[in-house]
Amino acid sequence: MDGVTEIGWEPHQIALLGGGPPAAVTVALVALHLLGAVETGPRRTLCAAGPEPEGLGPFEGTVLDCLHEPLTARELVRHPDVRLAVALTRIPLAEDGLLGHPWLRPTRGARRRVEFWRERHPLPAVRHGLTDDDTLLAVALHGDAALRLLLPRFALRTGLAAPGTPADGVRFSLGRGRFLRWRDEYEDSVSGDWGGGTGHHGDHADGCGSGGGGGSD
Repeated sequence: MDGVTEIGWEPHQIALLGGGPPAAVTVALVALHLLGAVETGPRRTLCAAGPEPEGLGPFEGTVLDCLHEPLTARELVRHPDVRLAVALTRIPLAEDGLLGHPWLRPTRGARRRVEFWRERHPLPAVRHGLTDDDTLLAVALHGDAALRLLLPRFALRTGLAAPGTPADGVRFSLGRGRFLRWRDEYEDSVSGDWGGGTGHHGDHADGCGSGGGGGSD
């Protein structure tokens, strides 16, 4: 469906507009999983696996850099380097008038645009035949529902989607709320202490020591 090209934003940017940093991190982890760049470990941890994929974007690259050591998805959301990457991701969105003051929340126009994209690109009925871009866009727009359908084992192993009956509406389990409701993690990341960044590097630690690898669900 080539929806990412049509929309004009990367999947993690779409997710940031719809669900804040937890949604953006979720989409980045899915992208890394599809590339085989992360492994799952005990207690819902993830870590880098193998060499860095070529052509990795800055946001996904920062998330991968943070996985030199095993971390959970929730820990990633609060990592200083990821919070800085989120702040940088907001800049073009704010310049386009999609984020407003005082907390750089999505504007009414941004919320309407996300809803328009969601209606234009409904949740796929099946996962067979979807490209990686299709999968990322579905997760960015539909949250837990897409994770359960397209990447059920990875989502459950990492805590990206909670077990049980899916909730009504668009939801990200990592964000603990509805997709369009901004949580404390978002406001914290606006004014928090960034600390020292490590930059974007090409070398990563080997695996988590246990658990399944990335690249297939």
